[in-house]
Parts: sequence; C-alpha cells; structure tokens
Amino acid sequence: MKVAIYCRLSEEDKDKHCETDDSNSIQNQKNMLLQYSMEHGWDVYDIYSDDDYTGADRNRPEFKRLLSDAEQHKFDTILCKTQSRFTRELELVEKYIHGLFPLWGIRFISVVDNADTENKGNKKSRQINGLVNEWYLEDMSENIKSVLTNRRENGYHIGAFAPFGYMKDPAQKGHLIIDEDAAAIVREIFLMYVTGMGKSAIAKDLNERHIPNPTEYKHIHGYRVKSPQNRCGTLWSYYTISQIVSNEVYIGNMVQGRYGSVSYKTKKNKPKPKDMWIRVEHTHEAIIEKPLWDKAQSISKPFGNGELGLFSGKARCMYCNCSMRTKKNNDKYYLQCSNRYKSSSACVGSFIPVAQLEKAVITEINQLSELYLDTNILEKRITLNTDLVSKRNAIENRITDYKERLDECCQGIRGLYIDKVKKIITAEDFVILSETLCADRDRLNQAIASAEKRIAEINAKIELGDNRKKIIEKYTKINRLNRVIVSEIIDYIAIGRRDPETNQVPIEIHWNF
Repeated sequence: MKVAIYCRLSEEDKDKHCETDDSNSIQNQKNMLLQYSMEHGWDVYDIYSDDDYTGADRNRPEFKRLLSDAEQHKFDTILCKTQSRFTRELELVEKYIHGLFPLWGIRFISVVDNADTENKGNKKSRQINGLVNEWYLEDMSENIKSVLTNRRENGYHIGAFAPFGYMKDPAQKGHLIIDEDAAAIVREIFLMYVTGMGKSAIAKDLNERHIPNPTEYKHIHGYRVKSPQNRCGTLWSYYTISQIVSNEVYIGNMVQGRYGSVSYKTKKNKPKPKDMWIRVEHTHEAIIEKPLWDKAQSISKPFGNGELGLFSGKARCMYCNCSMRTKKNNDKYYLQCSNRYKSSSACVGSFIPVAQLEKAVITEINQLSELYLDTNILEKRITLNTDLVSKRNAIENRITDYKERLDECCQGIRGLYIDKVKKIITAEDFVILSETLCADRDRLNQAIASAEKRIAEINAKIELGDNRKKIIEKYTKINRLNRVIVSEIIDYIAIGRRDPETNQVPIEIHWNF
C-alpha cells in the first residue's frame, strides 16, 4: 500500500536556521510517521510538508498538492500525526475525510487520535475531533483579537510593514522610528501639497524625477514586501499621495483597527465605522509638524487638471459656513456653496467667479501694503477687518443671531408637535412641515460650532501678537495670486450672494495676521 505523509506546523521553531530548513517539530512528525509506515510495511509515495501555516488556511501549497494527487489516486492512504494537522475546520473534515476521500478510494489515518476511515465505528469520533478543532480555531481567533486590540489601545504598531517614512524599532517591538531617507520624501510631498500642487501632479513630479514609491523603496532597501505585478506597481499614484497626506502616523499618532475580519475562517476584511477605530496620540516621533499637517487637511480636492483651485479650502459660504466648491464652465472657474451643490434647499447659496474674487483680494492686499508704507498713517488708519478684536465681536454677534434663529426653529418644531398631538395637523403633515425646520436647526448648530471654533482661533492669534507688517511687506504691489500667497496670508473668505440691486457680491476677507 502506498501512503502519503502530510505534516504541518503553524509556527516557526526557534532552531530553524534558514527558510529552507524544516523546523524540529516538522521533522519529528516525519520521523514518527515514517516509523509508523515502516512498522505496517507500507511504501511512502511522498512527504507533503507545510511549515508556518495554520490549520484554517485552505491555500497551503502542499495541502493543495496533496488533494490534487489524492484525486488522481497516486497513493492509497493519507497519514497524519493528528486530524488537526490535516485541517481544523469541520467543514473540510466532512468534505474530504467523509466525502471525497471515500469516493476517490483514499483512506485517511491520524495516528495520535486514532482517526481511521477504514474503521466505520469511529466516524463520530472524527466528527467530534473536527468540532473540537473548530472551537479551538474560534477561541484562538478571539484570543488573538483581544491581544491585538489591547496592544493597539496601548499605542503599539500592529502590522507586517512599517508605514512609509518609518521603520520598526529593533530595540522595542511595536515601536516606530524614523527612516530619514523616506521621511525626507514624505516632508517634500506635504510641502508640495500645501503650496498648491494636486495629488496627481505630485505623483507625476516624483515619477519624472525617478523617486521610488513606497513599494519600490522597500524593495531597494531590502525590506520584506510583496513584489509588484507590473511596472505601474513601482510608480507613484494619486491614491498613494492621498494616503500619505491624510495619515496621522506622520504627526506621531497611531490610528489602527480600520478593518476587521469577516470571520475567523477567512482572511477577508471589511471596513469598520470611524468611531470604532483605535486612535492613540504621541506614540512615536513625528515627521510632519502639526501646523503643516493642519494646513494640508484644510485643502479641498483639485478640480481636474492636477492643480488645486486658487481658493480651495479658503472660500466659505457666508450663510451656512460650508466650504465653496470650484466649478468650471466655458473655461472659466467659479465658486459655489457646497450645500447648494448638494441640494437647492440646503442653503440660499453663494456664488462668485474666481477671477472676480482674485481681483478683490489683490485690491485689498495692495491697499494694506500702501498703508504700511507710512507707519504714521498705519497707526491712524489701519482698522479694516484685520482688527482681530473687531472680527471676534462680529462673529460673536453672528453667534447670537444664530442662537436666536435656532431657538425659533426649536419652538416651531415643538409647536408642530403639539399641533400633531392635539390632532390639529396629521402625522404626515407634521413630517412634511418639520423637515425644513429640522434642516435649519441642524445647519444653525453646525454654523454655531464653526463660529465658536473660529473665536478660539482668533483668541490664540491675539495672544501671539500682531505680525501683519512682516507678512504684508512680502507682497507689495502684486497683480496675480497663487496658492503660496493665498495659503500664507488668507485664513478664509466669507462670500455672499449677489445683490440684484447693486450687482455686488458681499466679500469678507479674514487674514492670517
């Protein structure tokens, strides 16, 4: 009788010296099974050995080869140390040991737990073995998840590879240290991004300069990484840049647990809700300073040519405080309220051509520059909206107005509810009438929160002091704007809707000084 010996071990033995060596435990399995075959006078057809694979892994290379050879009846019997060496899944026990193997004329024997398909009386024992092994897999999966969750909550990095820009600390497991060569590329990407280059444009620039992308960089430096399937796998892409400029790991924070396994029986993962992510701050040294990070996060998406809109992330609707979206029509660019873009009922809507806004900003910059030419005039006349205290007062007044309108909305909703209870209006009418009030209430709450955040920012600027002159002196008598200028001197611009009588668009420029 020809037998096929199958061995498996799920962890590397410490005495394993190189990848081509079998671990001692695998060798012990082979010796025991060879001895067993010899005692029974059986010929060994082949030895199939999977090292460092779990019993739940259906893609074990030698396991798959064993099944293929069994189907072709190249041997008569499969011999294992225990049934769990073959599989820990009850489903595979039923499929192969009790199903296909008898059809193929293959006998299955596991020595230690006395599983033998030729013995019809111990089928239940094999099934119980399979069930116990299944429970073991489930318990082990839960235990591993618990351990990994605990390590994530304590700020340890869990993953096979360190993020680009970092490497694993050889002195402390789960700790990241900066890889200076890669970190320099990360810093350059952030600087290009905040000065106006879009993600596609950054990727193109890096590729033209033959700077290796994260996969190629790790390959060049000898880090373990999956080989790309084609040349595109070694190039920078929009997606790679997007991942880098939005990853908190570069400011020293660890955000993990974004995905969870579907089941312990599969390696497939599914995304988790953001509120289930595990976020721990200051776990390792930052590559990017917080102000640069904040500036990068405030930038909106590009509008088609790889470059950011001139006022992306800076233009806000005066009515709902949402960022304005860049639109293109007949080769001209316009700014439109994002809420208005989503729904015509969400906001009355702000709208302005980019060229008109650029002209207004340049005019005011040049006026400020002229004022600074004469310090005496400056001391007497520099009021405008650069006065932080006045700006704060205006926002506080706006908050008061928002809260009054919010109170009116809440009273209106309560009034409608009372009318519904008294059956003055139907439940259907209540839903229809309250929808607008609820939408206004949510919008006002959002505007209040945003305005209060703005007041906190202004208070911080007041504490830092007046740096207007230093900044404005850099931009005297300009006639064109670019992203560098806009990013440095403009905090945000509040834009209203065109007045049909005056044909003017209300504009409030809030400077960074």
